[in-house]
Amino acid sequence: MLATVNSATLRGIDAELVQVEVNAGETGEPDMLLVGLPDAAVKESKDRVSFALANSGFKPPQTRTTINLAPGHLRKEGPIYDLPIALGLLAATNKLNADRLDDYLVAGELSLSGATRPIRGALAIAQLARSLGKKGILLPPDSAQQAALLPDLDVHSVASLDEAFRFLAGQITLPRAEPIPTESASTRSGDFSEVKGQDAVRRAIEVAVAGGHNIIMIGPPGSGKSMIAQRVPSIMPPPTTDEALEILSVQSIATNGAETNSVTFGQRPVRSPHHTISDVGLLGGGTIPGPGEVSLAHHGVLFLDELPEFKRSALEVLRQPLEDGVVSISRSAGKITLPCAFMLVAAMNPCPCGYLGDAQHACRCTPTQVQRYRARISGPLLDRIDLHVEAPAVSVGELRHAAAGESSENMRTRISTARELQQNRFAAQGISCNARMGHREVRQVCAIDRELGDLLERAMNQLSLSARAYDRILKVARTIADLAGSENIAAPHLLEAIQYRSLDRGDSA
Repeated sequence: MLATVNSATLRGIDAELVQVEVNAGETGEPDMLLVGLPDAAVKESKDRVSFALANSGFKPPQTRTTINLAPGHLRKEGPIYDLPIALGLLAATNKLNADRLDDYLVAGELSLSGATRPIRGALAIAQLARSLGKKGILLPPDSAQQAALLPDLDVHSVASLDEAFRFLAGQITLPRAEPIPTESASTRSGDFSEVKGQDAVRRAIEVAVAGGHNIIMIGPPGSGKSMIAQRVPSIMPPPTTDEALEILSVQSIATNGAETNSVTFGQRPVRSPHHTISDVGLLGGGTIPGPGEVSLAHHGVLFLDELPEFKRSALEVLRQPLEDGVVSISRSAGKITLPCAFMLVAAMNPCPCGYLGDAQHACRCTPTQVQRYRARISGPLLDRIDLHVEAPAVSVGELRHAAAGESSENMRTRISTARELQQNRFAAQGISCNARMGHREVRQVCAIDRELGDLLERAMNQLSLSARAYDRILKVARTIADLAGSENIAAPHLLEAIQYRSLDRGDSA
C-alpha cells in the first residue's frame, strides 16, 4: 500500500515541500530502500526508524519497502524525516488512516526509544504549512515552541512516535503548543551608567543606534571600546514582531530547537566573532549553504573587535552585506539569499602598538607602520561605516571621581522615540531605520538648503570623501535631527555628522 506524508526541506531561511512516499508490501527480500537524493544523515533514518517502531510497540515492515523523498532533484539533509517516515510506514501497513496525514506537515528526529528530538528550521516549516493551507503541523516539543509563534496554525507538540500515532488515530487530543516567552530589552550586557567618561563616544553610539548606522571606535587599549560595545544591546529598542520572527527564522536554521530557545524571543542578536574567523564563517556557506555571522546578526549587532587584525579577505566580503542588507551564496548544491541587515560596531587601535596620541604612553610605531596598519581596512569598507569616533584613554582621576554616566534606560527612551519617527516616515516603503534608506529616500527626507549644500561640498572636498560618503553623512544628519525632534536638518546636525567622517580621508586608505 502507498502512503504519503507531508514534510519539508530547508533552503536558506525558507522551507520547501517534501512528500515522503512510502510503498510497502512489495515482492522481494525484506528491505527498506530510501531514494530521493538523501544525505548520510537521512540514509541513517532507516535504522533509527526501525528501532523506534519496535520500541514503541509497532512491528516494522516485513516486506520490501521503498521510501521516496519527492521531489527528487532537491537535496535532503538531516534527521528531520525520521518521524514522517515512521508515520508513513504505519499508514502503508494499514495501522494508521492515511487520509488524516494530508492535513498536517510533519517533521522530527527520533531516538531509538521512539522519543522525538528537536530539529532545525521549525519556524520556516510552520510558515510553509500555513502557506499551503494545512490544518496544522506536528513537531518535537522544543521545535514546536518556535512554530507556535505563528498565528492561524495548529502547532502540536509530540513527545514521541507513539503520541503522534495516537493523535492521528484520533485516540487522544493535543493542545496547541505554547510559544517561546517574549522578553523586553535585555540588560544582560551591563548598563551605560557603568561607563565613566567618553561622553563623545556615548553620543556617537546613541546616534548610531538611533538610526541603525555602522560605527567604528578608534582608541588605545583600555579606553573602554569593548566595554561600550558590550552595552550597545542595552540601548537598542526591542524588535518588532516581524523583525523578531525574521531573527528567529535565521537562528532556527543554524541550530536545533533547544539551542535556539536559549535565546529569548524578543531580543536582538549580538554576534562577536574572533578575528581569526574565515570568510565562510563570516559570510556563510558550506557544501550546503548556511548562514554565517552576518546573517546570525540580522536585525542586531555584529561586533568586530581589533578590526585590522581580521583577514583582509574576510573584511572585504562585508562590503555587499553592509550595502544591500542581504547576502547571496552560490555553491554546487544551489544558491541561497540570506538576510543580514545588521548594525556593525567595530573597534581598533590607532596604530600597531596602540598608543598613538596617548599622553601616558609613548608610541613606538613609525609613520610607515601606522599607515600600513590602517591600510588593512580598505577605503570602500570605511565608506560603508557611517560614524568614525575617537575613544581617548581615560585617566585614573576620571575613573575615580567621575559621576556615573546616564543610564541605558534613558538613552533607550530617546532612541525608541527617534526609531518610531523613522518607522512612521517609511511605513509605506518598509524601511526600518534611516541607515536603510536608498538614494531616492535620501533625496526626499534629507533635503538641505543651498547654504548647507555648499557647506557639505566644501567638507567633501577637504576630506576627499567619496560619493557614497555624501549620502551617509546626510543619513546621519537626519538621525541627529530625529533625536533632536527637528523636522528639518539644520547646520548643527550636518556639522556633527561631518565630524564623524575622519578615517576615510584620501591619505588614510
